[in-house]
Amino acid sequence: MGRDVVEVRGHVPRDPDAIWSVISDFCGAWHPWVTAIHEERGAAGAQVRAFTVSVEDTVYREQLTYVSDSDRVLGYTHLEGIRECEAFDACIAVTPAETGGSDVSWTATIRAPAARLAAICEGTKAVYEAGIAALATAASSQTKGADFPTPTSIETLFLDDLPRLCLSVTPDLGGDRLCLFLHGIGGGRSNWHPQLHAAGGAMRAAALDLRGYGGSALAPRPSTVDDYCADILRVADRLRAARLVLVGLSYGSWVATSFAMRHSDRLAGLVLSGGCTGMSEAGPEEREAFRVSREVP
Repeated sequence: MGRDVVEVRGHVPRDPDAIWSVISDFCGAWHPWVTAIHEERGAAGAQVRAFTVSVEDTVYREQLTYVSDSDRVLGYTHLEGIRECEAFDACIAVTPAETGGSDVSWTATIRAPAARLAAICEGTKAVYEAGIAALATAASSQTKGADFPTPTSIETLFLDDLPRLCLSVTPDLGGDRLCLFLHGIGGGRSNWHPQLHAAGGAMRAAALDLRGYGGSALAPRPSTVDDYCADILRVADRLRAARLVLVGLSYGSWVATSFAMRHSDRLAGLVLSGGCTGMSEAGPEEREAFRVSREVP
C-alpha cells in the first residue's frame, strides 16, 4: 500500500472572506467540473456531499470532518467513488496574501495500492488546480442578508406597575412581533444594545433589565419563574406584540425556555446561549441566594 501527499497552492485576486463564503458551502456546486451535487447525512449525522462530474457517471461522496470560519479552513474525507482508494483526507485553507487577494492551499493525503496511487494523485492535482482557478470568478451560493436600516434611536422605557421594569426599545415598525433580549446574571439590558441596532431594523426589538437589575426593581418577595414569565407578558402587552422572538443568555436562557414551555402560543422564535435547566429544580430561596452571590465580588 502506497501513500502520497498532493498539495496545490494558488493566488486568487479576491478578498479572503469572499473566497471563504464560496468554499465553506460544503455542498455548493462551485467547482467547474461538478455537474450535480446534493447533501446527505452520514450515520452519525455528519454532512456528506454526493456529486457527479463531467464526462463520467460515477457518484462521489465526501464527508465534512472539520470547519473553522475564523481560520478559513475546511477538512473532508473521501467515502466512495475513487476506485481502489484506501484513504483520502483533504484540507483546503484560505489566507490573506501579502500582496493583496488570497492564497489558497489545497492538500490531500492519499493511501492506495502502488499501481493506482500515481493516477489518483495526478487526477487529484488536476481537480485542485481547476478548482482554485475557478475561485477567481465563483459566486457564493450563500444568500446575502438584507441591508436592514439601523434604528435611529434606542429609547428607555419604564413599566411602572409593581415591580417596575426597565427596557431599552427600538422604534415601532408596525408589526406584531417583538424580539426580546434577556441578559444573564451580572448583566443588563445595555449588554444587548449592539444586537438591538442589528435586529431593530427587521422588527421591533427590546432588551429587559430582569428584576433587581439596572432600572428594574426587585419584588417584595423572591421571584419565581412564573414571575419572570409574567414580566415578559407585561412587556409584550405594553408593546402590543402578539408573538415574541426570545433571545436569552445564561440565566436569560433559562427564563426564555421556561416562558416557551408555558406560553408556546406567544412564541415566534427562541435563541439560546449558555443556558441550563438547573434553576428549574431550585427553590425560590436557593435561586435568590445564587443571584445575590453572583452580585457580590
